[in-house]
Amino acid sequence: MFVRDVRRCGRIGVGAFPIRRPYHSHFIGLTTTLVSTPPPPPSLSLTSSRRFPLFLLSPSSSSTAAMTTMTCSSPSSSSNKDPPIAKKEKYEMEMFGDLRVDNYYWLRDDSRSNAQMLSYLQDENAYTEFVMSGTKHLEDLIYAEIRGRIKEEDISAPVRRGPYYYYERTLEGKEYVQHCRRLVSNNEAPPSVFDVMPTGPDAPPEHVILDENLKASGHAYYSIGAFKVSPNNKLVAYAEDTKGDEIYSAYVIDAETKTPLEKPLAGVTSNLEWAGDGALLYITMDATLRPDKVWLHYLGTEKSDDLCLYHEMDDMFSIELEASESKEFLFVASESKVTRFVFFFDISKPAKGLMPLTPRLDGIDTSVSHRGNYFFIIRRSDECFNSELLACPLDNISATTVLLPHRERVVAVGGDHSPVLVVAVGRGLSGLGFRFSVWAGCPISVKIQEVQLFTDHLVVYEREMGLPRITVFDLPPVGEPLERFQGGRHVDFIDPVYSLDPSESQFSSSILRFSYGSLRTPCSVYDYDMNTGISVLKKIETVLGGFDALNYVTERQWATAPDGTQIPISIVYQKNLVKLDGSDPLLLYGYGSYEYCLDPSFKGSRLSLLDRGFIYAIAHIRGGGEMGRQWYENGKLSKKNNTFTDFIACAEYLIEKKYCTKEKLCIEGRSAGGLLIGAVLNMRPDLFKSAIAGVPFVDVLTTMLDPTIPLTTSEWEEWGDPRKEELYFYMKSYSPVDNVKPQKYPAILVTAGLHDPRVMYSEPAKFVAKLRAMKTDDNLLLFKCEQGAGHFSKSGR
Repeated sequence: MFVRDVRRCGRIGVGAFPIRRPYHSHFIGLTTTLVSTPPPPPSLSLTSSRRFPLFLLSPSSSSTAAMTTMTCSSPSSSSNKDPPIAKKEKYEMEMFGDLRVDNYYWLRDDSRSNAQMLSYLQDENAYTEFVMSGTKHLEDLIYAEIRGRIKEEDISAPVRRGPYYYYERTLEGKEYVQHCRRLVSNNEAPPSVFDVMPTGPDAPPEHVILDENLKASGHAYYSIGAFKVSPNNKLVAYAEDTKGDEIYSAYVIDAETKTPLEKPLAGVTSNLEWAGDGALLYITMDATLRPDKVWLHYLGTEKSDDLCLYHEMDDMFSIELEASESKEFLFVASESKVTRFVFFFDISKPAKGLMPLTPRLDGIDTSVSHRGNYFFIIRRSDECFNSELLACPLDNISATTVLLPHRERVVAVGGDHSPVLVVAVGRGLSGLGFRFSVWAGCPISVKIQEVQLFTDHLVVYEREMGLPRITVFDLPPVGEPLERFQGGRHVDFIDPVYSLDPSESQFSSSILRFSYGSLRTPCSVYDYDMNTGISVLKKIETVLGGFDALNYVTERQWATAPDGTQIPISIVYQKNLVKLDGSDPLLLYGYGSYEYCLDPSFKGSRLSLLDRGFIYAIAHIRGGGEMGRQWYENGKLSKKNNTFTDFIACAEYLIEKKYCTKEKLCIEGRSAGGLLIGAVLNMRPDLFKSAIAGVPFVDVLTTMLDPTIPLTTSEWEEWGDPRKEELYFYMKSYSPVDNVKPQKYPAILVTAGLHDPRVMYSEPAKFVAKLRAMKTDDNLLLFKCEQGAGHFSKSGR
């Protein structure tokens, strides 16, 4: 079972369509000063697109380094080019006696074909390009710098599936990956953590199954959302999106010859699984892009003959599909934000169709996998809000046994708000321990996030005090009864803050594969022998250009929210450049929605900030899932305001502790994190120098009142249903578009994707138009709308 926290995410990098890992296209920065030694030019706002705006901070007069500044063109510059002004067309909306006037409602065009709308977006792009024209050389310089850190010719850590190693290859100068495989030289030998895929002239030859570079030719956008190899390794099913709207076509090809076996399945999600070697299960969507039907398709038959196994009629629910680690069952789940129930599909008995496994009970969330003669169930309820782990026999699914109970405890030492040092010492991946501080009286929740099953082992991914961890349990032989687990072995890590993700592992082996990283540690793939405790590094992301992790410091700090809640902050900086006296520029990132855990991970592009003296920080605010289920519950619905005040508290803490000043503080968030940025800009525009709102969900009230917009109905349990008066006025109180007012705002960059199905381009467009009309300052306001992309900007590397 994978990714329990983020599967519901909608206005984020993942969501209505399940994927393994949430994606955030971070802009790596906003600004800085030119310093003579070392010589850092102003940093650049970057995505996968090459050209994005640059905002600047004035140098501190107290700086010890010789500095010069570099300025961008602005609306008041001598060039005298004015920003676009969107026309106003009065559109009235009344509810509960409250009249709202939206002068920019006309910007919404679901067909994306309105000439006036497209002209306005093109004018905004042209204005942004004009303002940035003076920084072209600098942008090229930093683009080359970032690209220079990337090892372009590379392969991923090979994954063993039966007689083959599968991996992805990247090529110098190419945007997309090749999907490859090689035969295992000695397939009879049991897998070992010391196994290495042979290469060279004597090794089995490499076979390229699919070259995305060839497939992407002729497309402005190209993305593979699924790449699934059949159980017998002879076929491959893959799903491709050539527009960015996340509506896929699924293809089946011969793995050796690359020959298509049949016509593609058009208009599907990327969520598909093999049901044996000759059939697929896949999911389609309704008119609002809600995954609502699961289908059984036999190879060689027409799509019109496919059997609909389940149709979810409730528009609050969406369908999800996944395979058990044993590959004996497929699981179809129907889920809302608070409820999830599961069916199972026995691959060996397809005629039986879907069979109910966990009941549809309001407020009960279940996820299922399989090993031997038992189903394993993660179950969350109001009483067990951080989940418990159950098991039930295949032939008696009502006879459940609790294997791991719900856990929560309270630190009972120290003063009310004095930090208590908790030292966890053990042999980590580099033989060291780590330590962190908590507060007395603070409940320490152990949240079961997901489990991974093997023939002889159970791996539990948990969270405690905001940090992920791995616990390994031995299982009794298949066929013997399961009892409550005791103990378990932990895998320890060395960084004070880090990210941890499961990777594909062989069910029949004793080898667990996972990915580890931190703000200073590049993504590292490990194989861990669950019998011996030996860890072997299989692959670490190569960072060229003389990168040395020891030059960077990672920290964990805690800010105090207005209600006394302690909010964790992850921080990284270059120890040889940062002075920590308030003169350093700082970029603060936040998200805080959908129970998504924004764990600190490595980004090579971020070095272009850190190596210019920037501090980078992540505010782990409520609404996310970092500190357990209650952390999420206390940042949604009628408690959503905690998300915004938590972020403001983190900003104020960083200023108080002299990490930066208001004049050196930049903020960033994407999607629902863009809502965060819009809200705090309206609440405390004086607190920040500049801001980036990426594909921001800023027109909350209008969107959530319209059930025809994708994701709306399924998210009433996240944001609230504004057809209820109390929630209507609460949502209106923070919705960024509804709260723009005549006041000074910092420099702002807003981005959008024309084909974005998660946050319609019209939301950020309206936000920018209203800001232009009402703000009272001359600070830069730039808007960039990608014409050939969706929620994730342009495709490719």
